[in-house]
Amino acid sequence: MNILLLGSGGREHAFAWKIVQSPKCTNLYVAPGNAGTSEIATNLPLAVTDFTGIKQVILDKSIDLVVVGPEEPLVKGLVDFLFSEEETKSIPVVGPSQLGATLEGSKDFSKRFMQRNNVPTAAYETFDSNQLEEGLAYLEKQSLPIVLKADGLAAGKGVLICETLEDAKTSLKEMLLDQKFGEASSKVVIEEFLTGIELSVFVATDGKNYKILPEAKDYKRIGEGDTGLNTGGMGAVTPVIFADKDFMAKVEEKVVQPTVAGLASEDIPYKGFLFIGLMNNNGEPYVIEYNVRMGDPETEAVLPRIESDFVDLLWGIGTGSLKDYELSLSSDYATTVVMVSGGYPGSYEKGFEITLPESVENATIFHAGTAFNADAKVVNQGGRVIAVTGRGKDLETSLKNTFAVVEQINWDKAYYRKDIGQDILKLIK
Repeated sequence: MNILLLGSGGREHAFAWKIVQSPKCTNLYVAPGNAGTSEIATNLPLAVTDFTGIKQVILDKSIDLVVVGPEEPLVKGLVDFLFSEEETKSIPVVGPSQLGATLEGSKDFSKRFMQRNNVPTAAYETFDSNQLEEGLAYLEKQSLPIVLKADGLAAGKGVLICETLEDAKTSLKEMLLDQKFGEASSKVVIEEFLTGIELSVFVATDGKNYKILPEAKDYKRIGEGDTGLNTGGMGAVTPVIFADKDFMAKVEEKVVQPTVAGLASEDIPYKGFLFIGLMNNNGEPYVIEYNVRMGDPETEAVLPRIESDFVDLLWGIGTGSLKDYELSLSSDYATTVVMVSGGYPGSYEKGFEITLPESVENATIFHAGTAFNADAKVVNQGGRVIAVTGRGKDLETSLKNTFAVVEQINWDKAYYRKDIGQDILKLIK
């Protein structure tokens, strides 16, 4: 079949890498893609929010399946648009409806959904700019630290953990009155701080049936030892030692099943991936947030562990036939290290030529923020530039294979964390 994949990051390169391994894929088009996807698929110069352009590509290229990588087009209603158009309404799309995407597009919406469906999550209240005084009064009654979340999409940066009451009050004012995160913080969710160990659980669902993909742990902060500013993710590890069979059974029973059942009972059309950010709190799962797509960089670690045909999985999601899909997973470890532009997540320079190894062993290089310059050289074009995923029978081997490749990649001011996976290694030992 002819497949259209939307997006340009490391997640999309990993999707493309996995899709072209399937004999079911005849042609893969990636819009807009990056330097890495251009080597294995056909890039199209098209924005993920250009709905009419996407429709035209579907018709021009005789597309049989559409896969949406990032959240923005989903939150803006791409799936609803394609299903409302006569020429594209019969084409399966992997991605939820606009209402389903509100699980990520609005923290308040997702928290209310969790409450209605008895999904365990932290206690919370939501306030807008007209309720500032109520919000400040609410803060005075809460335990510290306390979490403030911008209600809308804030590129992974709209969550603040406040250690003092003064900091919390100042931050609430900045978010509601000064629009610290723009329109995203026109409403703010104030949430109880959960302790424990974070992990990400990924679910493929056709709205009724589901398959639980490998879980992962990601590393969000820029500095080693989990210090410094939050980023879109500096690395990931799968499997996760603190997500054993007993814990994952609780996740399925207390989180996945009521979530999927809630989507069905509330008539929320959802055919896509659900990324559940969890806290393991003394062996009990609590949902921190839902995302309505695969995570990045977790995707780059999770997909290499899927041994069954990935296009069959995507087709099962898009056509509502997921119950017939047999998911087969490798027991190997996969570890991903993200290489970023110097200065990220703040300002950084673009256009530096990237030195890449001609061949690699036991690892895969995924491009994220890359492009070609006028001389057809690969250069850094974004903050997160390259993700390297190594594999191995154990975590130590997997990390060794990852860093062996990372050390061969370079460009001016490149940076990466050298401690990815070390906390898990200590738990194992």
